[in-house]
Amino acid sequence: MGFDSTAGETVIDIDGLTRCFTRRTGKGLRSRRAVVTAVDAMSFRVERGAAVGYIGANGAGKSTTIKMLTGILVPTSGSVRTCGLEPIRQRRELASRIGVVFGQRSQLWWDLPLRESFTILAAIHRLEPAAGRLRTAELVEQLEMADTLDTPVRQLSLGQRMRAEVAAALLHSPELIILDEPTIGLDVLSKQRLREFLRAERSERGTTLVLTTHDMGDIERLCDRVLVVDHGRLAYDGSLPGLGATVGAQRMLVVDLTAPTRALDGLPGAELISYEAEGMRQRLAFDADTTTAAQLLAEVSALAEVRDLSIEEPDIEDIVRRLYESAR
Repeated sequence: MGFDSTAGETVIDIDGLTRCFTRRTGKGLRSRRAVVTAVDAMSFRVERGAAVGYIGANGAGKSTTIKMLTGILVPTSGSVRTCGLEPIRQRRELASRIGVVFGQRSQLWWDLPLRESFTILAAIHRLEPAAGRLRTAELVEQLEMADTLDTPVRQLSLGQRMRAEVAAALLHSPELIILDEPTIGLDVLSKQRLREFLRAERSERGTTLVLTTHDMGDIERLCDRVLVVDHGRLAYDGSLPGLGATVGAQRMLVVDLTAPTRALDGLPGAELISYEAEGMRQRLAFDADTTTAAQLLAEVSALAEVRDLSIEEPDIEDIVRRLYESAR
C-alpha cells in the first residue's frame, strides 16, 4: 500500500536562516578578519513525502545549509526545525529520525565486513535484532549487495560503497533522507536501479528526500521540486520544467537525414543550431511552449526524408548557469 502524502506535515521548516564565518585575509601585520556569509536569510519549507533537489554551484551554500539542518552547525541567526525538532538542542533525537549520506563522511566501519557495519548500526539505532536482520535483508536484496556483505568496506569499489552508504542511512527507516551525490561512481544500470529503489522507498514509506547532486539525471528522475541556491540565497523554488521556462531553455530535435539539405534553416518556431556530418545530421532548437516536437517533425518531414531522430531535453547545468547570470 502506497504512502498518502495529503496530510501536508512539514518536515523541514527554515525561516531567515543565516550562517556567517570569520576568516583572515592578508598576511602578517596586514592581515584582517573578514566575515563571509555562507547562507543568507534562507527561508523554505519541505512537506512530508516530498522529493526536493537542492542544487547550486560549488560554494553556493548547500553543504552549510545541510549541516544546520542536521545539527552539525549552529545558525548565526534565523530558525530551523527538522522533523519538528531543533537540530542543535535535540540532536540525539533527530539522529534517530533522519538518514544522511554526506560527501566523503562514511558511516561504515572501514576494516570490518559490510555485514558487521549493518549489525552495529542496527544496535546503535536500537532496532530489535529480528527487525534489524529483516530490514538489512530487505535493503541487501533491493540494492543488490549480497555478494559484498562479507567484504571489508575498504575493499569495496566506490559504486559498491555508495550503495552500502544509502542502505546504512535507511536502515532505521528514517522520516527524512538527505543524500549528497548518491549515484557517484555508479554505471548507468546501477544508477537506474538505485533511483528506482529510492522512488519505491519514498512511495511505500513516505520518506522525504532531499538530494544534492551534480548529476542532473538524478534530479530529473527523482525530484518533483527544485531549490537553486546562489551565494547563500534562494534563487529559484519550483518545478524542473518551470526552472527551464524561467530562463527560456529550449528542447532540441536531432534529425538524421537520408540526404543533406539546407531547407531546414528558417523553419517557423525553430532555430537550426548545428549542421553536422555534411548536413546528414541537423539540430533544431524549439520552445516547447509554442511548438511541439510532433509539429516540428511534421514540418521537417515535409522538406526532407528523416532516417532517425531523437529529442534532447535542456541541459540542467546550463539552465542553472543562465539563472545565475539573469540574477546578477
